[in-house]
Amino acid sequence: MALMPLTDAMFLVPETREQPMHVGGLQLFDLPPGAGKGYLRELYERAVSVEDVAPVFRKRPHRSPLTLGQWTWQQDDEIDLEHHVRHSALPEPGRVRELFALTSRLHGTLLDRKRPLWESHLIEGLEGDRFAVYTKMHHAVMDGISAMRTLTTSLSTDPDARDVAVPWQASEQPRRRRGVGRSPLALPGLAAQLGLDAVTLLPTLVKLANDGLTSQATVLPLQAPRSMLNVAITGSRRFAAESWSLARIKAVARGADATVNDVVLAMCSGALRAYLLELDALPEAPLVAMTPVSLRKGQTDEQSGNAVGVILCNLATDVQHPGARLVAIRSSMLSGKRALQGLSQNQVSALSLVAVAPLLLNSVMALHKVSPPPFNLVISNVPGSPDPLYWNGARMTGAYPLSIPLDGQALNITLASYDGQVHVGIVGCRRSVPRLQRLLVHLEESLAALEDVVL
Repeated sequence: MALMPLTDAMFLVPETREQPMHVGGLQLFDLPPGAGKGYLRELYERAVSVEDVAPVFRKRPHRSPLTLGQWTWQQDDEIDLEHHVRHSALPEPGRVRELFALTSRLHGTLLDRKRPLWESHLIEGLEGDRFAVYTKMHHAVMDGISAMRTLTTSLSTDPDARDVAVPWQASEQPRRRRGVGRSPLALPGLAAQLGLDAVTLLPTLVKLANDGLTSQATVLPLQAPRSMLNVAITGSRRFAAESWSLARIKAVARGADATVNDVVLAMCSGALRAYLLELDALPEAPLVAMTPVSLRKGQTDEQSGNAVGVILCNLATDVQHPGARLVAIRSSMLSGKRALQGLSQNQVSALSLVAVAPLLLNSVMALHKVSPPPFNLVISNVPGSPDPLYWNGARMTGAYPLSIPLDGQALNITLASYDGQVHVGIVGCRRSVPRLQRLLVHLEESLAALEDVVL
């Protein structure tokens, strides 16, 4: 029996009722021309009738004395699709407001560990001849890159296609199998390899520590200031989302000789600064964001599991000028990327674990009450399809990601690019982050301020 990779198991261990560890996505679709009232019901019935379910959607966690108490993955051979796929309807008047309220509730509930760790909700009743699909999957099963790739490959670029493919349907094309675990008997060899990786990682850790003491660009764990975002959370969530033109963001990136990711981080930085100023809660020291980076290195056959590292980014929220904030963010991200260059995936995972280890202990020790946060929030940027996608003739018009607020990390901002737009999904603890929707207004103001300075 194969042991679960550490990069998967680390998302199961800290899960509590207050801290569900699943990621999600909300997609909006325009009904195709001529669609009748039973269109979504037909889609649902065909979606739950799939017989050949892909292996990744059959995975459920398991541990026992035979696994030495360690987590493994098992395949569920009796999967109940009617449990995992739900058909819902919005109350009138079916505005986006009602959709976000429903999505907030769905995102705050735990997945059943006795079953494969995912759900998909087909939601009708949205105004403007539209419907929505909300899907969530445990982060132990799939990271953001994998989730976006799975969604993209299940949809079609052909508006006339009517094959009703769904993400949980097994592909007709065989995929090269990726090693997803190790036998307990392989633990001594694995420990030796990890030990060697750790030894060769020591010079990098020493250099990072030295850079952190001498350069503002390099950020180390526990350098983030205390803030209203770094408090205990409840299991209740609030979700807000909006879209921005990718062309606007790329124009700022070209004008500032920065990356698109640098610019979206600067957008978030300006929005957070304005939001916290409104609440009289802006720390004197700059906020620090944990920014996941993909370790897949161009591989296209990996549809599951986790392959991410992290960079800690100085958001320069103590700087008033938007252009100066962007320069500081770009410098910080370059410093973090240089630290990861030349490292193996195991080494990057170990280095990333150093950054997030305090969060993993929060569930049992509540470290956020006695120590500075390792960072103030997570900001992720996930690439998606540049072309419009269709599901049974319905055009997808929005693809909004939802991620994980953590105990001591009450806010998460995730961005996903699709069809010339950047779709931003913000998830916060309902009790700890008031007036969450104000961040959307401040994001637009922040981008406009960058355009005024750079263009």
